[in-house]
Amino acid sequence: MATTPDPRLLPHEVAQWARGAGLPLDPGRLDLVTATANHIRSVIAVLRDLDLDIDPDTDLDPAGAVPAPVSAHPARGAEEGRDDAAV
Repeated sequence: MATTPDPRLLPHEVAQWARGAGLPLDPGRLDLVTATANHIRSVIAVLRDLDLDIDPDTDLDPAGAVPAPVSAHPARGAEEGRDDAAV
């Protein structure tokens, strides 16, 4: 029986990915960022394993998407006649 490699990221891998993205990490934050990245990866793995009974060809059609609910409150700044870009 083959064993699967440990999918957890190691601190030096996280530091390498961060540097590659132009986000060098302070060494004092590396352990926290590594733990957070590993938690996110584990959540994504669980979500991928869920059978959501979705047919990508029909259920994810943007034309059939449910519109977002409309807020009962005006956007901040709208009451003064400003749009969001001016706020």
